[in-house]
Parts: sequence; structure tokens; C-alpha cells
Amino acid sequence: MSLTAQLPYQNPFRARGWKDCEDIVVQTSSPEIRADDAERQPPPAPEYSSWISQDRSTDPASVAMRREAAELVERVMEHYRANTTHEADSQWTEPVANYSDADRWQREMDAVHRTHPLPLAMSAELPGPNTYKAIDVLGIPVLITRDRQGVVHAMINACRHRGAKIIEPGCGVSKRLTCPYHSWSYDLAGELRGVYAEKTFGDVSRAERSLVRLPAGERAGIVFVSLDPAAEPDLDEWLGDLQPLLEGMRLADCHHHGTKELTSPNWKVTLDGYLETYHFASLHPKTVFETNLSNMMAHDTWGPHQRLSAALRPIAQAVDLPPDQRDPGELVGAIYWLYPGLAIAGGWRNKIAVSLVLPRTATESVTQQIILLRDPAVTEEERHAADKFGEWFYEVVRDEDYATTYGVQQGLAALNGTDFVFGRNEPGLQHFHRTVHAHLDNTARAAR
Repeated sequence: MSLTAQLPYQNPFRARGWKDCEDIVVQTSSPEIRADDAERQPPPAPEYSSWISQDRSTDPASVAMRREAAELVERVMEHYRANTTHEADSQWTEPVANYSDADRWQREMDAVHRTHPLPLAMSAELPGPNTYKAIDVLGIPVLITRDRQGVVHAMINACRHRGAKIIEPGCGVSKRLTCPYHSWSYDLAGELRGVYAEKTFGDVSRAERSLVRLPAGERAGIVFVSLDPAAEPDLDEWLGDLQPLLEGMRLADCHHHGTKELTSPNWKVTLDGYLETYHFASLHPKTVFETNLSNMMAHDTWGPHQRLSAALRPIAQAVDLPPDQRDPGELVGAIYWLYPGLAIAGGWRNKIAVSLVLPRTATESVTQQIILLRDPAVTEEERHAADKFGEWFYEVVRDEDYATTYGVQQGLAALNGTDFVFGRNEPGLQHFHRTVHAHLDNTARAAR
């Protein structure tokens, strides 16, 4: 029996009321969840609209993206007809200790986050000259800027006088970076430009006291930064054949509506929830499962990166339509996932939700939720719709995903010595953990 025979179709593009919903019981281990949050109903589901069907761009990346999206619809449609999903060749087991061991976590940080370029910002967060984004990564204060010529830079967000943090975390606009401690000032490229009372302080070498640079580059609307100042990352090689598909989504042309942060568990416990659709029906029965079919997706990889393409409910009405009448933005929920922790959901739609997961400690990470819009929200109605979209995304992740994964985190110590099993229907999890293992092995071999 097909899923559509079991489940009545409900239009996912209509805002829904929640008066008739049963109470949703969730664990409340997350520090972000207050005592009264368990009683609060989730916000109405946001309205979605397809962007890819309206795109008429003729550049090669856009043409390739639309062609590939049409082919992806056919693949997901085949899964729908057969009531199947993409499957790995076999199951995979992962020792529970690999999540909880603090020494292994440190080795992961060295082999992954301190070695490879990290996607730390969307280009839309730095929308013009003299803009910046400050973010803390593994205890390192990072400052990303766009100078007056539009070039992106990254540097350690610490004054070269006495190490004070120059800019607090967040996004903003500034023509000059001025340390709040003693007013030393730098330009957006990190060059030291001014020393307060230099006559009495003494001469200061501008070249030797500029901010410590970090390698940075911009591709397909995403800013990558390496935490190693001596690194020479090749971003084109790092993204490989995925890059044209990212460029075709034209994320660089989007508008940044807002960013929220969530505290989350161990980085791998957290990311495991982003890399499978198996849990949609059980964990999200009144939210994600309203728009997505559960345990039905296509899966693709590009080096360490991957894409999960879930079947959306309107696929039931499109199954008999000719291919040229199938809108990928309405039929497939494609999530592009850039290693080691950036998920782009809704890249074929007018509203896009980006999740950036960054480790803090062996037991904690932080998630930035970045909302992008194809067109800026100008009217009150547009701003309200964009706010609702962000609120829905935030509360579903907080009250359902992270409430559950904090429960996973609690159980790690008690399960030490056992392992987790990833099913054949969870190829995204398998690919992620295999990649982490490979990078740890490469680092160990290089150290011999």
C-alpha cells in the first residue's frame, strides 16, 4: 500500500491552525527550553512558494541546476511509485564512545574543523561594502568582513595591542574596526590604521600589528574560512562538481532576514538529525510530516558533501503529470549539506533556512539558523510571513529535534561500550561518519 493510501493529503502550502492538535510531549533537556515551553503549541506551518519554476536565468550554472533538478524529481518520483527510498549497500555501526570520548572529540576538531575550510557565513550576511560578521568557532573569535571594494576577508577578532575582542558576535556595518579597550583601529582588511595617543605610546609598526589573517574565500553565496592562518585551501577542489549546483541556486543574490542561535548537544549527535528523513513521521507528526513524506528520499554525494532530497506531499498529485509540468520546488525538499556542518534547506524556494552547526566542547555545540529571502521583506505582511517562517523553523528544531537529541546526549554515558546502528535507509549518516573516520585516519598517518 502506498503512503498516500494510508495518509490523507493536506495542502502544505496553506497556513494551518493548531486548535485541534493534540498536545505534543517532548523532552525538555535543552537549556533553550523553558518550563512552560512544553505546553506551547508549535506555530502554524509557513506558506511555501517555489522559486526554481520562476527562474529564467540563462547562465550555465542556472541551466545546469534546473536540468539536474528535473532529473532529481524523476528519481524521487520513482521512489514514490515503488514506496521505496535510497538505500546504502549495508548497515553501519558506530561505537557510542565515538560520541562521548573527549580525547576523540579533540582529535576530530584537529582533523576536521582546524584542517578543512569551514562554511561560516552566507554572502547575504555581508550584503555590501564595509559589512562584517563576527562569530566564535571552537573558542576562536573570528571576524569576517567585506571591504570597500567588496572583497571578503577573515581574521582573528582580537586587537593586536592587548587581545581584546574588537567586535561582538553578530552582523553589522562599519567603515572602521575600533577596539573598545584602547581605541586602536583597523580597516576592513585588518590593517592597523590608528593608534590612540601614539605620541606617548611610541611608534607602532602597522605591518607587524595588523590583525592576524585567516584564509577566506567566497563561492556560490557562501563564505569559507580556515582556522589555520597558514592554510592554502583550494575551494574549487573542495566543492568539486557540487559547486555549479550551488551557484545555480544564486544564494549570493538572496537577502538576509535574520539569524537565531540554539544551544545543541555534541556536534555529531546534533548533525545526525539533519542527515536522514527516517524520523519525520515519528518525531514531527504535526510539523515536518505535514509537508514531507517520511523515509522517502534520493541521496547524492560530492566528496565529503551530500544532498538529501525528500519527497514532498504534492508529489501525489504530480505523479501523472508530464515532466515539463512538474515543479521541483513543490515536489522535492532538497537539503544541500556542506561538510562539516552547514545545511541549506529550501534552496529551490523563495524562503531558505540555513543551519550552521559548530562544536563548542565535547558535549555542546551551537546552531545558527540563518533565514534568507529571494526578495527583501518590505511590507508589514511580507515581514510577518518571513518572521513566521523563521519562528516555525526555530521552534520545530528546538522543541522536537533538539529536545530529543539532548535525550540522546543523556544516554551516551550509560550506553558506553555499545554501538549505534545506522540502517540502509540512512545513507547520509553513513557517509558523514565514514568521512569523519577517513579524516581522522589521514591525520594519524600524516603524524607518523
